[in-house]
Order: sequence, then structure tokens, then C-alpha cells
Amino acid sequence: MWDTAFGAANILAMVMWAALILAPRWPALLAAVLYVGVGLLCLAYSVGIVGILSGALDPGGAGGSADFSTIEGVRAIFASDGGVTIGWIHYLAFDLFVGLWIARDADAKGFSRLLQAPILLATFLAGPLGLFLWLAIRERRAREQGPWQ
Repeated sequence: MWDTAFGAANILAMVMWAALILAPRWPALLAAVLYVGVGLLCLAYSVGIVGILSGALDPGGAGGSADFSTIEGVRAIFASDGGVTIGWIHYLAFDLFVGLWIARDADAKGFSRLLQAPILLATFLAGPLGLFLWLAIRERRAREQGPWQ
């Protein structure tokens, strides 16, 4: 079960990332990335984390010691295929959401798609690195456009 969930989440994320980087940014495409891509990944994560923490989906994984307040508790969550899969889906959902925000923000600020592509790729491969690059690159144009732009 976890291999299938892991593979399906990866395929969904890769398709959405490819569309975000390569396809024209029509409103329907951006909506699909948000609601189909990010939305389904968030749903899968939500069902999975509740199932893992309650023991309903992966009874051997958490072993009763799973929590988010200690490193041992977090290690217990990731001690099973279910925990690793849910953790990975968490990364996929958040990185895709951040990539969508970067793409929309870059379009609104008039950055070329050629500049956006490596930043989006960095976000796909190493989420916070891509976000950091985007925040550094966008700063001057954001200040020129005014607050909260």
C-alpha cells in the first residue's frame, strides 16, 4: 500500500511541476496545480498522518511513542514505510505550493520564464533553497512595486 501511495504522489507532483515550469500559465492550469496537485497531496497527507498517529493505517509504525515534541517521537513517526511516505507527501505538497506562489509572483512582477525555470527547479529539488533564491531575486522589484506586492 505505501509503495503505491508513494509512487502515485511522486507522479502527481512531477506532472504538476512539469506543467508549472513548461506549460503556458492559463488560469485553468494554475487552478489544477493548486486544487488537483496541492489539494490531493494535502488530502493524502491528512488521511495518512491521522491514520499513522492513531495506529489505524500503520499499527507497527508509531508504536505509541509518536509525537512532535521530541526527536524520539518524530523518529518514531518516520520509523515505518507509512511514516516515510506521509513525510514525503508533506514535502511534495508544501514545495508544490511554494512553487506555485513563486510562479504567480514572478509572473506578476514581470520576470521571464527563463529566469523562473531554474528557480522553480531548485524549489522542486530542494524546496527552501529555491524559495531563498526567489526571495533574494525578487526583492528589488517587490520594493519598487510597493508594500505586500
